[in-house]
Amino acid sequence: MKRIIALFLFVVVMASQEYVYANEIIKVKLKNHIGDKEKLTIQVRGRYTLLDGIEDIKEDVTHVLSVRKGSILLTNQNEKLDLNKSFVLIPDQYDEEHVISVNNKKYLGAMEFTIEDGKYIRPINQVPIEDYLKGVVPFEVYPSWKLETLKAQALAARTYTITHMDKDMDDTIQFQVYGGYEWHEQASKAVEETKGEIITFNNKPINAYYSASNGGVTENNENVWDEAAESYFPIKIDHFDPIQPWTLNLQKAQLLLKDVDVTRMYWWEKLQEKEPSITEPMKKRLTKQGFEGDIKIVSISNLDIASDHYESHRAKKGSIKIEFLRRLIEGTVVYEVVELKDVAIDWIRPLIGGSTFRSYLIDSFEEHDQYYLIKGRGFGHGVGMSQWGASIMGDRGYTYRDIINYYYPGTTIKKIADMQKE
Repeated sequence: MKRIIALFLFVVVMASQEYVYANEIIKVKLKNHIGDKEKLTIQVRGRYTLLDGIEDIKEDVTHVLSVRKGSILLTNQNEKLDLNKSFVLIPDQYDEEHVISVNNKKYLGAMEFTIEDGKYIRPINQVPIEDYLKGVVPFEVYPSWKLETLKAQALAARTYTITHMDKDMDDTIQFQVYGGYEWHEQASKAVEETKGEIITFNNKPINAYYSASNGGVTENNENVWDEAAESYFPIKIDHFDPIQPWTLNLQKAQLLLKDVDVTRMYWWEKLQEKEPSITEPMKKRLTKQGFEGDIKIVSISNLDIASDHYESHRAKKGSIKIEFLRRLIEGTVVYEVVELKDVAIDWIRPLIGGSTFRSYLIDSFEEHDQYYLIKGRGFGHGVGMSQWGASIMGDRGYTYRDIINYYYPGTTIKKIADMQKE
């Protein structure tokens, strides 16, 4: 096995369309398990060196990475190394005997570390694409599912990967969930038995979108993203998806300000919203939108889902008004309001959180005096393959090719190597 030196991308031009396929290495930012951290711990098994090949990183020793004066500092019991703004740790050989752990989660391949937003340490894993997929499939679906279902997931994940490699990919649901070197035998078998296979249309790889459940009806890509409609993403009844109905009960008032006594010690810390599962994603989204400091949600004083909908009966637009308190660094507390009126529904769902507001396929919306009640079906955008639907097809004896043909009609499964010869 050869040593990983750096990210190496092959650019393949086919049918007047240029796309990038990593025959060797893919880069993926680690966010899902890591989060945003100013300190990380790492351990290595096997010989790892810095990119210059000179400095070894000691095995079986816990190293702490932290940010100091714009550089990453590596410390352990015996030494300190100032590693500038970024550095790469490279294994002597690429194999399963060389493993790097970041905050106790294991990864194969090389690992780059950079400073993000001036204070966080962001690991970036560099790993061969097929091994990357072995870390994706068992985290996108249950590894206990039938092999044919896992193969279908492997094809969708591989095709999605090569069509999104120009993006700044990470390991979250924004792209594909990636669990590193936490492999499962059946999922790895599915990847190996479909090695190099992708889903194509007119001899080009498709954007192989998929979601957990479409609620019984698929969606066209044009209705979800700003892109041209594709025939292999039809709106149709899905006879295999298990529907998965859900209910969201959202309290209007999250804090009662009349009960707040600012003269009491630690009054801010004692403020607890009624529904942390909803307010925590909301606070994170507000922070990303530029509201810095510690946030407490006071109320969702307005929420509305417009009655207009797509052919699939998924909602198009809605409105929301959020009132919150924000404590600045110096301790000042300010009252803030964010209001969105008659906007695309995909502006609203992330504020409430995709784990509770599970899809845009909404059957009913009710406003009561103290709460909102939303009932819907499915989990995710509904475009392309339903993972739960694929699991049922696998249980009923359908092959992975049957599953792909059902969820991406009109497409063809091809090996990348064969496409390069045409």
